[in-house]
Amino acid sequence: MKRTVCAKSIFELWGHGKSPEELHNSLKNYPVEKMAPFLHSDSTYKINIHTFNKTLSQEEKVKRIDELEFLPFEGKVNLKKPQHVFCILEDYGLDPNTAPERPFNIYFGRWIADGQRELIESYSVKKRHFIGNTSMDAGLAFIMTNHGRVKENDVVFDPFVGTGGLLVASAHFGAYVCGTDIDYNTVHGLGKATRRNQKWRGPDENIRANLRQYGLEKYYLDVLVSDASKPSWRKGMFFNTILTDPPYGIRESTRKTGSHKEMPRGMERCPESHIPVSLNYHLSDIFFDLLNFAAESLVLGGRLVYWLPVYTPEYTEEMIPRHPCLKLISNCEQRLSSHTSRRLITMEKVKEFEDQDQSPHLLDNQFLPYKGHNSFREKYFSGVTKRIAKEEKDGQK
Repeated sequence: MKRTVCAKSIFELWGHGKSPEELHNSLKNYPVEKMAPFLHSDSTYKINIHTFNKTLSQEEKVKRIDELEFLPFEGKVNLKKPQHVFCILEDYGLDPNTAPERPFNIYFGRWIADGQRELIESYSVKKRHFIGNTSMDAGLAFIMTNHGRVKENDVVFDPFVGTGGLLVASAHFGAYVCGTDIDYNTVHGLGKATRRNQKWRGPDENIRANLRQYGLEKYYLDVLVSDASKPSWRKGMFFNTILTDPPYGIRESTRKTGSHKEMPRGMERCPESHIPVSLNYHLSDIFFDLLNFAAESLVLGGRLVYWLPVYTPEYTEEMIPRHPCLKLISNCEQRLSSHTSRRLITMEKVKEFEDQDQSPHLLDNQFLPYKGHNSFREKYFSGVTKRIAKEEKDGQK
């Protein structure tokens, strides 16, 4: 509960019922010896009431608390700093507009701990100093760090770092963070701003400033302008966790630096002193390079966590990229539209990397759905086009 942003609170359940009468009967059957350590005369306590999709008056709350007088409370009430907190939880369903008169379920229990839901608000990208079109939502960033088991003194790397949202979440848990990105302007905080009513980025809009904003600058190692298709790390450079959100070709293009050998036919060759031309970077190549890089540069037991876009009508589990050095730990879905979603893939390094593990057949067999450049982009927008055409047709009718 010190880490999760998905759970609000956790309770030790003492009683449950569909009505107050059922709840009271359930509480009377709860073993007294389990209650006694928290109700003795030297203790202090208070009782809270939480209702879901309905608001109770103070008078109604007091009435519900008074109805629990049969419980063997011997301690004193302390509303400010109680030793023990008890809660009545009333569930009125999922639709606040059609809340029933009586709750569907009523629970009573002892409060154990709260989750970290407030991190979603305090780290919200709306309040962040430096953001971009693809800045990772704070809640999702913390979920990814938990999947990656990021902890104090780890070294976390993001090969498609963008504006560094995943670095911020990792640094919150005490990890040292670094990354790379091919976009020079993004890494250095230059160029046009993505915020409304702001034309250009300010002089202090960068990833380091984001960590400084949250008092986490001491965990910032560095971010380099580098091409993920051509890792610049020497052999033996190990990371505890790799967290990343590769570009899909929707809001950010999938590009890589080229070479004279890779230049398409007919394109005029560049002088030797010129930086190689930018080329299309197929999604299949992105995932192939990412898994090989993770297999080679993660410590044994280290984790790779990344997002995989999928066209829902064609999705099967066989589409999930595999590698002999990496074990699939989890595969979670986030729906993007009626026909697309993305999968949060978590993998763990279980075997040391060897030269034969980087095999071309992996690319042929495992990455087939992503072979064509912009293949996912085309399918993504094909659904949008069909929906617009249907709406226009319905409008004509």
